[in-house]
Parts: sequence; C-alpha cells; structure tokens
Amino acid sequence: MRRYLFAPLAFALATGLIAPRSGQPAANDLTGAIDIHVHSAPDNVARSLDGLEAARFAKAAGMRAIVLKNHYEPTAGLAFLARKQTPGLEVFGGIDLNLTVGGMNVAAVEHMAQVSGGFGRLVWMSTFDAENQVRFSKENRPFVRVSQRGELLPETKAVIAAIAKHNLVLATGHVSAEEGLLLLREGRRQGVQHMVVTHAINPPIVMTVPQMKEAATLGAFIEFVGSTMRSAEAPARVDRFAEAIRQIGPAFCILSSDLGQANNPLPVEGFAAFIAALQARGFADRDLARMSKENPARLLGLPPA
Repeated sequence: MRRYLFAPLAFALATGLIAPRSGQPAANDLTGAIDIHVHSAPDNVARSLDGLEAARFAKAAGMRAIVLKNHYEPTAGLAFLARKQTPGLEVFGGIDLNLTVGGMNVAAVEHMAQVSGGFGRLVWMSTFDAENQVRFSKENRPFVRVSQRGELLPETKAVIAAIAKHNLVLATGHVSAEEGLLLLREGRRQGVQHMVVTHAINPPIVMTVPQMKEAATLGAFIEFVGSTMRSAEAPARVDRFAEAIRQIGPAFCILSSDLGQANNPLPVEGFAAFIAALQARGFADRDLARMSKENPARLLGLPPA
C-alpha cells in the first residue's frame, strides 16, 4: 500500500476528527458506522484511494461496513478481495446500470449476484448515462432509458424482478424524481425488500420533500450524501439537508459520504465531518446513529448491531 495515504487518517485520529475506538461516543466517532457510497480506484478517473485502501481506512476507523461504487464497472469482485484484506469489516459492491454494462441488463445483474462470496448487493439504476442526467447536463450522446410516457419499460421491470429474486438493493441512481417513484412503486409491487433513493435532494434528481415522503411510504430510505465539507457552499447545503431530514424523519434517512474523488477528503474523514456538521445543527446522537448505522444496516440486510 502507498504509505502516504495513511497520513490523513493519522492526522484525523490525532486531531479528533475520528475518535479512537476506546473514546467516548460522539458524532465524529465512526465506530459501527456504515457508508453505502464510497468511490475508489480502479476507475477511469482519478480517485484518492483504491478499494482495498478504502476498506483499510474504514476498518481502522472502527466502521462496520462500506459499499464500493463504480459508475461503469461492477464492484462485487473488488468487495470480495477487500474483505480478505480486512477481516471483520463488511465490504459490499454492486452494479451501476450505465451503458458500459448494457444499461437495463438483467444478465449483468444476475451475474453480479453470483460473483464469489455473494457480496454484490446494490443495483443502481443508471447514473451518468441516465436519460435524466444526460438531458440535465445538456449533452448530446446516447443514454439509458428506464421509462417512456410515464411507464417503466419491460427491461426495467425485468431488472427489478432480478433484484427481488436475489434480495438485492434497488438504488434509484440519477433518474428523475418521477421515474424514481415509478421504480419504487414497481419494486414494492414485485416484493423488493430493500430500496434507497440515491442522493434524492441533489441534482439531477432534486426530489421535493413531498416526493421524498412518498418514497419513504413506499419502503425506501432517502440517502443524503455529505461530499466535502470544505467547499464554500457546504454550510448552506447541509442546512438544506437538515431541514429535509427533519421533515421526513431520521427513521427514513441514510447518511453516506459519496467520496473518493481526487482532491476531496478521504471517505472516512468526510463522513465523520458530515455527521459532525449535522450534530452541530441539533441532531441528537440517537438520530445520527440511526441514520449512519441502523438504517444502512437494514438496507444491506445486516443484523442489528
């Protein structure tokens, strides 16, 4: 492993950004926490760490589990390897249904579910190749469509059936808010047990609070991602998150980092900073634990801690 990657974690432990496992519980103590949104190398863009390093950082911080995400390649195999390096840490992967895996491709989902170890757990509907994302970004290129004229396509329903069959997690990706609700309704109809709205309040999804509440009534968790707390707009962004979480209720929300990008904080650092920022806005330790530990455990099918 590249030695320099440990310097930020050592700094975080020394300065209290991440509390030692023997310390008193606090918002910045990641003991038992679960991050369902960790980007890592190998990838086609620069990442701050690879999947094995992400797992080692998480274990060193006392976390319970992480989910490794890649927009263009399945990560179930990477999760298998990372677990071998970090006994005691639950590492999961998934598949993002972008063009590189054939879009709404049942065969790709079926294969991911059967990769060694069975650690492929999340199925993200298309993200960067989603029709909603491409149109939002005003790009002129091929995209993946999940619905047409207000109805889910047959291939989308077939993917949802595979998710239900293998007891996987349906994650809505970067589809529109309206399409996300269509997916959740169909998921509920087909008996999908685990669903999450991917960073629902963020562009290009931009779900309203009433839409997020409806998603919660359909059985989905609503994901809020911290990203970096170092940017100038971070305080206002967290204020919006806090207001939405209070209206929806922490019982229906999940916190994650969505980190791993080059030049951003490492996932464990950013995740701890995000939780601390919500604590500073008045969220009780009980609610923070529910959103960062209990709810993601339920999403992943893990037993209560």
